[in-house]
Amino acid sequence: MNIAECPSCGTLIEVGQKPKMGQQVTCTACDTVLEVVWLDPLELDWVYDDEDEEYFDEGDYEFEDSDY
Repeated sequence: MNIAECPSCGTLIEVGQKPKMGQQVTCTACDTVLEVVWLDPLELDWVYDDEDEEYFDEGDYEFEDSDY
């Protein structure tokens, strides 16, 4: 059984015999939905949801002329 740490609470989570990139698991301690983001070593991260992301373009910001 492959085990990874929950990034939210630190609990060790059993992921299964053959984890796959993008596989989703739920932490049994804090109920956070996580996904496999790396296989060796096995690593979990929060699920990225495109709908939660706000998209901005350069027109959304006002910049003063200056040398960066």
